[in-house]
Order: sequence, then C-alpha cells, then structure tokens
Amino acid sequence: MQRSNIVVGLDIGTTKVCVVVAERDEIGKLNILGQGRSDSEGLQRATVVNINKTVDAIKSAVADAERESSIRIRGVNVGISGAHVHCINSNSEISVNQSGIVNASDVRRFLEKAKTNIRYLDIDHEIIHVIPQEFIVDDQEGVLDPIGMAGTTMRGSAYIVVGMKTKIRNIKQCVEKAGLEVNAMTFEPIASGLAVMKESEKKSGVVIIDIGGGTTEVAIYIDGAIRFSEVIKVAANDVTHDVAYGIKALYEVAEEVKIKHGSASTGNSAADEEILVEGIEGRPRKSFMRSSLTLIIEARMMEIFELIREVVMRSGYFEYLNAGVVITGGGCLIPGTDDLAARVLGLDVRSGFPEGVSGGMKGAINSPIYATVMGLVAYSLENSLFQDDDATDFREGTDEVVFDENMQDQAQTGKKMVDRLKDWWEKL
Repeated sequence: MQRSNIVVGLDIGTTKVCVVVAERDEIGKLNILGQGRSDSEGLQRATVVNINKTVDAIKSAVADAERESSIRIRGVNVGISGAHVHCINSNSEISVNQSGIVNASDVRRFLEKAKTNIRYLDIDHEIIHVIPQEFIVDDQEGVLDPIGMAGTTMRGSAYIVVGMKTKIRNIKQCVEKAGLEVNAMTFEPIASGLAVMKESEKKSGVVIIDIGGGTTEVAIYIDGAIRFSEVIKVAANDVTHDVAYGIKALYEVAEEVKIKHGSASTGNSAADEEILVEGIEGRPRKSFMRSSLTLIIEARMMEIFELIREVVMRSGYFEYLNAGVVITGGGCLIPGTDDLAARVLGLDVRSGFPEGVSGGMKGAINSPIYATVMGLVAYSLENSLFQDDDATDFREGTDEVVFDENMQDQAQTGKKMVDRLKDWWEKL
C-alpha cells in the first residue's frame, strides 16, 4: 500500500477556525482536497480562554473538511501565535567533520549548538521550532545548502521561535480533545508569509502583515530568510468594537456594517449616504452617515499601522524593505486598507492572497482569510511532513495509505537545503 503526500493545516484563530486538506499536484502546486471553517469563540487575542468552545469549533471545521475531502483527519500542523510567542536570533559555530566536507550530521550539530546557545530561556517557555537563516563555510558567505562544501568551520545563525509552555499546552489540549494529533506547530507569521509572499519579495526585503481578529502579526524577510517578527494585540475585532460603540449597535450588526459599508481611508470611501441599522432588542432603527463610519474605522486602522511602523523601525530593517509590504488576513479586506497602510508606513503595499494553488477548489480559499492555514499546508509539504510527520490522513472506507519513497524524492526535487534543514530539526 502506498501512503500519500496529503497534509492538513489547522488555523485556530480568535474569530474563526480553518482546516485545509491538501496535496502537491504533478507540477508542484497545492491541490486543495477539502476545507472547513467555523466560528471561534474560545480564544481572545490568539490565547485559549475556553477549551470546550475551542474544541467544538475545531470539531465542526474538521467535520466539514472531512466531508468535502472524503479523508479522515487524524494529525495536523497547527498554527501558534500570540503575544507570548517571541523569536530569538541565535548564532552557532562548529568544526566540520574530519573529512573536511560538510554533511548532514554537521548541520544537525550546527542546529543543536544554536539551540543550546540561547540565553535567558526560563522554565516557563519552550522552543517551538528553529529556522536556519544563513551559513558561512570558512569565509564563504550566503550559503543556502552547505552539504558537500569543503571547509573546516561552519558558522551562521538560526531563528528560534519560543512560546509559553502553558499556552502551548492549552492549544495542544484543544486539538487532542477534538480527537486529533498535533504532529507539528508552526509560528503563524511564518505560515502567512509562506502563503502570500513571492520569492522575489522574500529576497528583496518585505514586511508581511497579517491582520487577524485578535492579533496583528508582523514578519520581516531580508535576503530570503525571516529576520524579525512580532505580534501586536490590536486587530480587526477592535475595529468592530469601535464601530459598535460609535453607532450604538450590537457587535454582530457592527461587523456586518463594517464589511458591507466600511472603508479604512477617507480618501478611498464611496459617495456619502445614509445607512440604516436595526436597533438593539426591538428598539427603533437608527441611521448614520457612511462618512462617520469611515472616520471610526480609519482611526483604529491608523493606530494599527502606526504600531506596525514602530515595530518595523525598531527592527532596524526599514531601509532594506525594497519590496515594501504585503498585507493579508481578514482585517485587510476593508476597502482602502492598502492606501492607508502605504500612507502611514511610507512603503509600497499590496494585498496578499494564497499563492501556488491549483485545482477546482482554488476559488474556495482564494482570500486573505485563508493565508495562515494555506501557509501551514505549504510549510508541511515543503518540508516533506507527510502523514505521521505532520498530518495523518486516511481516506474513508479504505486502508491506510502507505508512504512511497519515490513520491518524497519527487517532492524534494529542486528544494533548497534550507527547507530540508527545518525538517531535520523537527525530528531532533
């Protein structure tokens, strides 16, 4: 029996839970087999506050994805985010083995050394994963694939993602109580970037901004590697709360009004008009002008981008962002968001949609709200995290699909060494 290269991504967000089942097609693109989505009420700002509600949301989204794909989901690559997650740049240096040719064992030792070189990692935190950034073999800099190179020393840096143990455990508990296995966890800014970023942007220098319901995630890529990231605790839900307060309406009504009539920039808003909304609990309907709604939304969105600008300036990479900004996530769907971001950040801006998707279901996930979950499946496939390594999927009514070594070899063709190194580290 042959095991397929099917993977599953699970995005447990503040406002929604998304599940995507995918595989790589014959030309290397993501073929979506099924997807599910449910409302999420068990998280606040990417942190679990109600396990039962979160479990129910996961079960609902998984059930939809299983029906659509005819695949029984057992294991997932789940996204992790929140203000408790932070990243550390760690340097590492080792001596190359006696043969003088860098091999896989050298790379593993390099990554282990990067991990042990971390300072100030207290008992309340744990390492989620490690991402190699660059290698220098003797005096040769900018090496992406060090294996096979001759040298006596290898040094470089790795990007280490660290999170609070209790909050990571709560996410795992929710997944396990939903009847699934956590085969991998991926920092969500990395996943979002992988889904929406073009290779030329990654090399040139770009900021990925994912505006979710409870948090806004910022990741900076320079010279093909992630260099900086931060999670901001102001996001799309705050915009909706402001609208609800401003028009004196229920949150659900304010969300609908924001989506249907809202704009993030006064310079990009439609012609002014009167908007009517239902009153609370049978009270009379009320009206307000579209221009007033735009002012409310613009004020909060401007605050978000001002906070992002502070983050980017603090990173020290502002001058290297030749490709500007890619904005994704559900919060970027408000018209005028790109214009406001460009005005506040002083950079070129575009909206980010999932890239590299094929098949008949492409349209179903062709939205920024699916950026994170699509990045999770893309990360899994790029690192050959099939089946037990990342997502254990079984077709309903059939036996287990067993792994085909040739399939992995085909999937690895043309992949850069930096991707394989991530896989090695996860298995350490």
